[in-house]
Amino acid sequence: MKPRRFILLFCLLIFFSIVGSLLSAPSSQVMVITVQGVINPVTSEFIEKSIQKANKQAVEVLIIELDTPGGLDSSMRQIVKAINSSGVPVVVYVSPSGARAASAGVFITMAAHIAAMAPGTNIGAAHPVGIGGKMDKTMVEKATNDAVAYIKAIAESRGRNSEWAEKAVRKSVSASATEALKLKVVDLVCKNIDELLEKIDGREVITSSGKKRLHTEEALLVREKMGTRLKILKVISDPNVAYILMLLGFYGLFFELTNPGAIFPGVVGAICLILAFYSFQTLPVNYAGLLLIILAIIMFILEVKVTSHGALTIGGIISMIIGSLMLFETPGPFLRLSIYLILPAALITAVFFSVTLGLAVKAWKRRPVTGVEGLIGLEGIAHTDIHNEGIALLRGEYWQAFSDEPIKKGEKIKVESVKGLKIKVRRG
Repeated sequence: MKPRRFILLFCLLIFFSIVGSLLSAPSSQVMVITVQGVINPVTSEFIEKSIQKANKQAVEVLIIELDTPGGLDSSMRQIVKAINSSGVPVVVYVSPSGARAASAGVFITMAAHIAAMAPGTNIGAAHPVGIGGKMDKTMVEKATNDAVAYIKAIAESRGRNSEWAEKAVRKSVSASATEALKLKVVDLVCKNIDELLEKIDGREVITSSGKKRLHTEEALLVREKMGTRLKILKVISDPNVAYILMLLGFYGLFFELTNPGAIFPGVVGAICLILAFYSFQTLPVNYAGLLLIILAIIMFILEVKVTSHGALTIGGIISMIIGSLMLFETPGPFLRLSIYLILPAALITAVFFSVTLGLAVKAWKRRPVTGVEGLIGLEGIAHTDIHNEGIALLRGEYWQAFSDEPIKKGEKIKVESVKGLKIKVRRG
């Protein structure tokens, strides 16, 4: 009987341990994602997928830690749509201290079911950036009115200050965390996520699936990180990185064309160009700027073949600098190229194409040193008397030779032509 009692006690111990762990486990989960930098298609995809995952796992709430200078209007609207259609409450928390929700970030923050900010953060200057070149006065007014109508609709649907939202678009006004709370732009100011979870606990919000009361005080925090694929795409979507990839692509393909069979530079160049063109799809590219850069490269190539006394090189550098400045034409400084990158890039490109093409041209003009062509013009010594036939010594090799004129043994000779295995020579 003793073994049976032991087994029974052991089973009861395991049972109560499992029950105890289940009772002590958090009753709900909170998913947290961090969004920093420009709002672009990569950011939009990350937020949309996180919202989908949060709904699939039926978490209590999704918190977006936001710090952005703004971004693209199209990406911002996709994020707002995803938030509005979410059955799980979405909390946008502008943090850490020193962070901001500017431009497109204002729309995203105001679209959240609960908007919160950390002390020392700010929100405002809501000018969403669209892809394209310069707009005339009429187009600017239309875009502004459209943005105003959009942000007022968002603010009214969440019960927030629509008048301030309009000023944020029309007059680029901004507000600190404390001011935003007083103006009813956001709902809370919290020092950290723990305080945020404590303050939103018991709140009732309306989502696409209806009213929901939040239970977050004892919730388990689960941080969702951006996948490797999206991280890589986010890096190459940076305008400076896209610009470097484009130049590396041009360098690689050009080197492959001037040195056929190298393979590696051509492969790397093709990959870099494809990645650069992907980046251009996510950036406000001005194709006039891109054409000026291509024109600059053509000038650098022509400089080697045309005697311009440096005029083509100077023109190429000027064309490349202007084209680079125009390449990403946008009011948002965060989507422009750094001048500290443009100037060195223009000079390095001019030197690269000049040196590479110069070496290639010299190689083409160099006299062959092997084969039949390598013998013509070569100098040697008559090993025997040469007329109709004889022996010549060339580079330590004996050749059957003939000449139109008598050549005495020991005289210097020069090869005129090659006929089969014989060489025609003359006095050197």
